Amino acid sequence: MGPTTRFRALAALVLVAALPGAAAAATEKAAVFPIELHDPGAAYGSRTRPLDAKKLTLVTDELRTSLKDQAGLDVLDTAPVAKEVEQQGPLYKCNGCATDIAKGLGADLVVTGYAERGANQIFNLNVTIAEAATGKLIRGGQVTIRADDDNTWAHAMRWLVKNRLLADPLPAKP
Repeated sequence: MGPTTRFRALAALVLVAALPGAAAAATEKAAVFPIELHDPGAAYGSRTRPLDAKKLTLVTDELRTSLKDQAGLDVLDTAPVAKEVEQQGPLYKCNGCATDIAKGLGADLVVTGYAERGANQIFNLNVTIAEAATGKLIRGGQVTIRADDDNTWAHAMRWLVKNRLLADPLPAKP
């Protein structure tokens, strides 16, 4: 094999490695669980109001889309474990049960979050990213929402992802 042939073979190998699908095998899988509501003023056993459920779905979808598009994560479907999440939840205070559920899905990362109701139109939106294998916290962030409309909630999640969760690249998978 001559020098020109070796150069062409090396160049082809570099080009193939640079193709978008080539690195897909190294893409981390993330179990992004639905954002939950923590309402300290709610009566025990009360259910989430439909308006609040709509906003929680909105910010969960925004989080999943942002992590997929901006961090390149493979966001796993958590619907198959919804019953287990409901039984063990809320995830923000279940002492690590989310990592076990995420491992069962084959996830590398577990993403959980909750919106805490403060005053009438003030919410604190909290999100954490942890290693599914160890539960070690990788990133966390919080933002305060000072209005109770869909645009404000969606903007708050985008801001949280951009300025807290992905302000620096996520650590590479070992």
